[in-house]
Order: sequence, then C-alpha cells, then structure tokens
Amino acid sequence: MDLRSYLNRIQYDGPLVPTLAVLRDIQLAHACSIPFENLNVLLGRGISIDDEAVEQKLVHDQRGGYCFEQNSLLMRVLAEIGFSVVPLSARVRVKIPREVITPRTHLFLRVEIEGVPWLVDVGVGGLSPTGPFRLDRLETEQATPHEPRRVVSVPRSPSPLYFHQAKLVDQWVDVHEFTLEEMPLIDREVGNCWTSTHPKSKFRLNLMTGLACRDGTRVSILNSEFTHRRGAEILEQFNIATPEHLLSLLDQRFGLRFPAGTRFGPPGMAWPT
Repeated sequence: MDLRSYLNRIQYDGPLVPTLAVLRDIQLAHACSIPFENLNVLLGRGISIDDEAVEQKLVHDQRGGYCFEQNSLLMRVLAEIGFSVVPLSARVRVKIPREVITPRTHLFLRVEIEGVPWLVDVGVGGLSPTGPFRLDRLETEQATPHEPRRVVSVPRSPSPLYFHQAKLVDQWVDVHEFTLEEMPLIDREVGNCWTSTHPKSKFRLNLMTGLACRDGTRVSILNSEFTHRRGAEILEQFNIATPEHLLSLLDQRFGLRFPAGTRFGPPGMAWPT
C-alpha cells in the first residue's frame, strides 16, 4: 500500500514501529483527518471495500467513509507497520435499546501489543474513539483524547456479550455490541452491501458526517443540522439553510469538496421550510 501518502493524509511524521505510543498517535491523527461520511451512498455511486478503491477514495481523493472503509484502511496500515491486528464484527448500539436486534454490520479492530488486546475503531461516526483502550479490562473506565471508554460484559449462554461504551458527562452509553467473533472479508462484503444498498439502511435514509478535532471536540452533520460539541455539551448547533450552505460546510469544516451544484439524495436531505 502507499503508506507514505496515507501518513501525509493524516499529517503523521512520527516513528513506524508497532508500539502502543505509535498506535495512539496514528489513531488520533486518523480520526482527526479522515471524516466519517456516507455521501457516496446518497450520490448513488456505491461503496467498494476493495483495498485499492478504499485507498484511492480516503487517501488520494481526500474523502471519508464509514466503518468498512475506515477500519479496512487502518487495518492495512497497522499490518504494514507490523502490528498484530484482527477484524472483528459488531452490532451498532448508538441510541438503540439492547432488546432491539440490529444487523451485524459494524467492523472494528483488535490490536495485540505484547500480549495485551486493544480495541481500535475509527469508523463509528460521532462516537469513534480517538485512542485505543483495553479489551481485557472489563468495567474499567479508560481515558482517550476525547470521551472516556470502557468494555462491559453481560452473561449469556454459551458465551457473554460485550459492549463498547462511551461516557458522556456522567452517563455511559452503548456504542456497539460484540462477541469477539472475527469478521472475514466475505462477511465484510455482505455487511457493506446491506449498509450501502438496503432501503432500510440508515445510510440510505440520512446524510451523516463526523470528524474529531484535536481540541477534544467533534463536529457533525445529520441531515440538515450541524453540531459542534464536546462530549454531550453542545458548543454550536444550527440548521443548514441551503444546499450551497451544506457544500460550504463540508468544505470548511470537514475538508470534503464537491462541485458546485452537487445534491445529495434522494432522500438524503430534507431542507427546513
């Protein structure tokens, strides 16, 4: 892979050795440089998770993507550097009650360093962790550059369920649910097909972008609403007035550039009346 172009894309010029310090620096740089977004789905262009297509889009074309693109790219980068990395599957749980069964359409990474397993994920939207945290320290609050994280387990036969959680102010919220099952390429291809093409997929029904900032804040767009927040604290929020206003925000706040006149949808965007 074109590792040098990737490092330029995330503005990282540090060492390239498989240590925890390097993993932390690369994950933070990635999360603050390559936005989460589903805009090609709304443009009807489809999503390819072939290595060459992902690298072209996220690195050379200066675009973003969702979990199958983001974490596939990071997995290749970490493997190239020499990390031991395994793709795992999950069900997204953000704002979804645990009793609701969601599709197993999330990809995240297990990175092992000196026998210690770390959870790494740059593809879960506005709650993508900006640093790794340990998979083997259950119920323990762990710091990241943004929100604290933890892994909790729920007893279940024959094996427990695990939940990745983020702390927003004083409340722990579920991010995704997993079983430590690996997600081979064929499962990622099936999940990506459902996510990008199924009429009930949230990626077909909403416009979504998200990007972490170095100051510990995050910016995001959900349909016609822009938000700048720190944890659960809203710093700035407003409705996006026009399609031209949206294109300007995508450029200025996320580094995503589209030709004048670009329109996302349908349905994609419902402008306020």
